[in-house]
Amino acid sequence: MTMPAVLPLAHGGGGGDAERWWQIAAILAITGVGAAYGRGVQELWHRARVGAGISPPRAAAFAAGLAVLLLAQLPPLHTIAEESFAGHMGQHMVLMVVAGPLLALGGAGLPLTMALPVGARRVVARLRSGALGRWLRQPIRRVLVVGVLHTGVLWFWHLPAPYTAALHSPAVHAVEHLSFVAAAWLLWSAVLAPSRHRVNGGMAFLLLFGVGMTGAALGAVLTFAPAPLYPGHALAPSGGDPLTDQQLAGLVMWIPMDMVVLALALSVFVRWLTGLEHGTPGDRALPARGPGPPAPAEEVTTR
Repeated sequence: MTMPAVLPLAHGGGGGDAERWWQIAAILAITGVGAAYGRGVQELWHRARVGAGISPPRAAAFAAGLAVLLLAQLPPLHTIAEESFAGHMGQHMVLMVVAGPLLALGGAGLPLTMALPVGARRVVARLRSGALGRWLRQPIRRVLVVGVLHTGVLWFWHLPAPYTAALHSPAVHAVEHLSFVAAAWLLWSAVLAPSRHRVNGGMAFLLLFGVGMTGAALGAVLTFAPAPLYPGHALAPSGGDPLTDQQLAGLVMWIPMDMVVLALALSVFVRWLTGLEHGTPGDRALPARGPGPPAPAEEVTTR
């Protein structure tokens, strides 16, 4: 079966039909998540639960995040990613610092939970009220988990061996992109989700500062390396100097990520100082919820 030409091959052109099918699967998955979110939001509005944190601007942000994910799979961005390591890095940054924050602003935990069957909602409620859920609600623990996860995913997939494996296997490539989106979604949700679910104050600033520094460190390694760190076919596959392609990729990672993280970190820091000056509890770190009965299934927000 011949697929539409709009669905290009894997990076390096070795994906063939397998890559096209993985792209179709990605598009269907993104569409399915959007439909589930819309169903959940509709259910919340029907129950007059808009106050739970899903306002029209948040719903619009989530839709924009899904649109960015779709655009990242199609030309011209996908084509640019095929032509150079720097273009591939640009695609990664779109997933992590554009789509990630938009999805986090959508506050998707509650709507996606409401879209589940009743039995599945109860399972989510039990997980959230269980030992692991209570452990993760401690702000310092959540900061450590999402910070280490984001940094680990970013560094792992830009090591030469995993990166090369993603070039050769459409399945590994799909897992790579999925892990980027998931890690970024969790990170940005920690500071951009509805106020009752986000980390505030100094811990939010430290989280963003730490993530920004580790991302900048990886960008610096790629930019200042005296020789190519990746196999020849992974750098400048369409022609050009491999070392220059690697250095440009380092800058593509370094600058956009640092700009987004720094801007948000400064915003969080100013809000924190303002809250301390005026004694606003909402701008301080939220206390963990103590032991108690499980939250109602329709009020469960997944992390």
